Amino acid sequence: MRVLFLAVHAPDRAPGQRFRFEQYIDALRSRGVECDFSWLLDAAGARVLYSPGNVLRKVWLAIRSAGRRLFEIPTLSQYDVIFVQREALFIGGPWVERAAKASRAKLVFDFDDAIWLNDTSAFNRQFRFLKNSSKVPRIIAMADLVIAGNQYLADFAKQRNSNVVIVPTTIDTEAYVPLATPRTAGPVCIGWSGSFSTIVHFKTVLPVLRRLHQKFGDRIRFRVIGDGSYADAELGIQGIPWNADTEVQDLLDIDIGVMPLPDDEWAKGKCGLKGLQYMALGIPTVMSPVGVNGQIIDAGVNGFLPRTEDEWVSTLSLLITDQDLRARIGAAGRQRVEEAYSIRAWREKFCDLLMSDTREAPPAGTT
Repeated sequence: MRVLFLAVHAPDRAPGQRFRFEQYIDALRSRGVECDFSWLLDAAGARVLYSPGNVLRKVWLAIRSAGRRLFEIPTLSQYDVIFVQREALFIGGPWVERAAKASRAKLVFDFDDAIWLNDTSAFNRQFRFLKNSSKVPRIIAMADLVIAGNQYLADFAKQRNSNVVIVPTTIDTEAYVPLATPRTAGPVCIGWSGSFSTIVHFKTVLPVLRRLHQKFGDRIRFRVIGDGSYADAELGIQGIPWNADTEVQDLLDIDIGVMPLPDDEWAKGKCGLKGLQYMALGIPTVMSPVGVNGQIIDAGVNGFLPRTEDEWVSTLSLLITDQDLRARIGAAGRQRVEEAYSIRAWREKFCDLLMSDTREAPPAGTT
């Protein structure tokens, strides 16, 4: 059996790819499945695309990427399954997906964001029309199987395709291991992990962090991972860039993890990755009660879901002052991930979905 994975970014770079399908490739290969991975943007290309200016280089990236996909079309019939994560090409209509549908392969479409909304990075607003988010419903309709990251996304997909299953974003709990001995000395670190494109979400919690800073002073500190350009002198924050080699160790520097989100349609499509990463590492997690977050966390048991600014302040204050509570909530969060959001919990189901020799998906659990 042969599977072709089509995605935009190079391996081990984009969270949607890493935590949705890349970490299952070894499991498929262990079952004798031949897996090929075709991507368009390496690290240098991604830096160009998601930076201001560079118009000519961006045009060249688009032309080169379209040319690569055009060259691949004659090879699609060699595969039994073609798996598209979010989109096969970052501009234009679904012509690659349509070619995949016309081949003999089973077309699988996976998505983990509300990508039918026209959400474009600030650096590329002038090219928004090329993104063509309207292609998403058409891809969903033509797919033989749609894999959605949460119920909100699945409900959207089910309006256009009857063969939709939910597979949550999952964590490798063998790589994400909590500290053997929790820290007992030094200031308590409140941390956030994301990227330059989601730093806007972190900024929504700044009023809370400033109140905590006034209240606790040097008993606490703050950490931002994923946007090396972010800085806040008042809070003593200098962001650090994401690094695949140090990702887990960087996260383990955090004593309390936060994931604030606005209550809007885009945020409802989020699959809780940041929170799941914290929880897998035994870090007590505080998230906005938006979308799937309320399904991941049982408030007060394995995490917290404050709504108002005052609730955020009181929840974080409690965690700052109670080390035993941090340990208890962190351990419960780790258990939650192991049971429902780990590779171990979903490996066989994911492989079964792709390896089914019919175009109807076998039953799969939801969370």
